[in-house]
Amino acid sequence: MLNFTTAGESHGKCLVVIVTGFPAGVHLDESDINADLKRRQGGYGRGGRMQIESDKVCILSGTRKNITIGSPICLQIENKDYKIDILPDVTRPRPGHADLPGIIKFGNRDARNILERASARETAARVAAGALTKILLAKFDINVLGYVKSIGGVNSKKTIKNPDEIFRNRNKSKVYCLDKLAESKMIEKIKKARKEGDSLGGVIEIVAFGVPPGLGSHAQWNLRLDGILAGALMSIQGIKGVEIGLGFDFSKKFGSQVHDEIFYCEDKGSFGRVTNNAGGIEGGITNGEVVIARAAMKPIPTLMKPLRSVDIITKKPESASTERSDVCAVPAVSVVGESVMAFEIARCFMEKFGGDSIGEVTRNYEGYLGQIRVI
Repeated sequence: MLNFTTAGESHGKCLVVIVTGFPAGVHLDESDINADLKRRQGGYGRGGRMQIESDKVCILSGTRKNITIGSPICLQIENKDYKIDILPDVTRPRPGHADLPGIIKFGNRDARNILERASARETAARVAAGALTKILLAKFDINVLGYVKSIGGVNSKKTIKNPDEIFRNRNKSKVYCLDKLAESKMIEKIKKARKEGDSLGGVIEIVAFGVPPGLGSHAQWNLRLDGILAGALMSIQGIKGVEIGLGFDFSKKFGSQVHDEIFYCEDKGSFGRVTNNAGGIEGGITNGEVVIARAAMKPIPTLMKPLRSVDIITKKPESASTERSDVCAVPAVSVVGESVMAFEIARCFMEKFGGDSIGEVTRNYEGYLGQIRVI
């Protein structure tokens, strides 16, 4: 099974991700992964850490002559800001962070031991793993793209159905948004939050084009793809809500208004829909339409004007501790969301069409496409 695990702390020596179950025969180029790592570091509203780091991956194992060989792939990202052993103890936990729950769980009196791993710095490793699977998915014309829908209540209304156009518009934006007018308002909101020592959250959207019908399953609760995607997105630091397709808006309408009617296209020899309110997933299974997911990120809990807290040593009221942080990381989170969704789609893809080599996977996939054309 395609899987990954990460290791490393925010100010440790490095971050590491090990990917297993990746097929042999796929050409890897570190520059393809580095492009996503660089995009994760960008976006208006990022803090000083991004001026120090210049994330680049080093492929330590799993390839020979830049071709995967079927063994575990180990990716390393060096931390230039390595100083974990000399950083001071943190005894004033931040509201909204893992500081206090982590202290209680692990029975220590220094939140540094918690925040170093709880930090969103870990997402660099997840972006590397996702970028790896995007290379695999691209061989089957599956394209996963993430972008910003809103920041601080400023919403983008623009909808684009062409992946190339999404890619171009997003990459031209300082906040990875598709809407130029909304972008300028988002930037002004971030400027205001920075001036006031505050932070902002927002909503990201991830779309996956070219996903075949049949990924995921209705047969068991833990095999439903919508549940898998929701869990993966919810696991990203700062994410507090996830929806698929129309999401919460389903609850506001009649059934006749929201369910996607089914048609058969003689020319293509396939079933299709005019609308896609389901977000490409019905009964936990992809239906051949574009997969659409959104995730809501809370404002970052590290504030330059800190909230009230308690010193865990003295038990006396204090202001929460401060760490170097971003004002708004929603653009960066859109890259992380894109990565985790790409990985989970690739995982389900490999479960259905899996083989030890890319040739075997391709034969399995093409056979399936031929099968569904005659249904």
